Amino acid sequence: MTATQPSHGRILRPTAKVLPEHARGHNRSLVLQTLYRQGPQSRADVSRETGLTRVTISDLVAGLMQDGFVIELGQREAARPGKPATMIDIDRAAFQIIGVDLSDQHMRAALLDLDGTVLERENADRAGRTGDDALAAVVGLIEGLVLRATAPLLGIGVGSPGIVDADGTVLTAPNLAWTLLPLQAMLRERFDIPVLVANDADVAVLAEHSFGRASGDVMLVKVGAGVGAGLILGGRPFYGSHSAAGEIGHVVIGTDGGPACACGKIGCLEAWLSVPRLTEQLAATTGTEAEQAAARELILREAGRRLGIILAPVVGALNLSEIVLSGPTELLDGPLATATIETLRKRTMAEFTGDLALRMTSLAQDDIVLRGAAVMVLSGQLGVS
Repeated sequence: MTATQPSHGRILRPTAKVLPEHARGHNRSLVLQTLYRQGPQSRADVSRETGLTRVTISDLVAGLMQDGFVIELGQREAARPGKPATMIDIDRAAFQIIGVDLSDQHMRAALLDLDGTVLERENADRAGRTGDDALAAVVGLIEGLVLRATAPLLGIGVGSPGIVDADGTVLTAPNLAWTLLPLQAMLRERFDIPVLVANDADVAVLAEHSFGRASGDVMLVKVGAGVGAGLILGGRPFYGSHSAAGEIGHVVIGTDGGPACACGKIGCLEAWLSVPRLTEQLAATTGTEAEQAAARELILREAGRRLGIILAPVVGALNLSEIVLSGPTELLDGPLATATIETLRKRTMAEFTGDLALRMTSLAQDDIVLRGAAVMVLSGQLGVS
């Protein structure tokens, strides 16, 4: 089974019938999506929910049961007239997924079930590892989890820093010293199972869409060692024509200079907002306790203001209603988030952005990319999210 990148041209959650030439694959996904989101249903329930005929549902379910994706659970418990219906569901224990997060100073990998629950973990320190050494560490993490899997693997999903194209090639990831690395193809050849690789922020927004509170068009801004954003528009992740949508970390903000960035420019968003930069600045405050508290608030508010400046034209152009922040709560929540939303409202049309919401993700920072990687595999392999 070949993995399909879910985010290029395909909606994450199918909701209606399609043309005959595409019908069977789409309708299989439609049945699986209904079961995945709503849990146990009868065949008649699925027919009503999807609009497909009962004959079509029976045929599709028979195929999905033969492929090991759907199981019968027994008869419905609720008393109804006539013969009790047999309930069906996705076999949530039939497969497992490996998710990998390369976005932070610690490489993280996890074995997850089909509901995105972490079952096992593997970690490795990324410090000093670049090029082939970093690649070997990734392979080692995955090998450890392959050995610990207790069910067949549906696939491997990887969130990588840098720019990643639709084929899972890392075009550039300076922190790992990777250039034009065909990571997806290399891992697929090594492990002989479906593999999908995407930018870490694009992967994180998939987790927010499936397991968080995102309800419509959403931008997720991920703040860590670097800064990036993932977008879902009209139910579809948006990568852009060169796979670089959301690469906001190295956009220079304003013309008033600013801190030097690792990329060589002055005043990049990453130089204002990254976790190492903010942590260093906050640690350097001096004076009385009250003076230090005031200085820390100024630092965080200025970082938030810079983020608001860079997001304002995006919000205006796309008419977004929600922005989600992912990163250390102690840095992002509070003065920084307040300054961001204040700046956004000052720089956009209030009649269209007055209800704009900016909030912290409800998902654990250490797990958001891992769980998004699971969504990427689920969407690519089964058409569900």
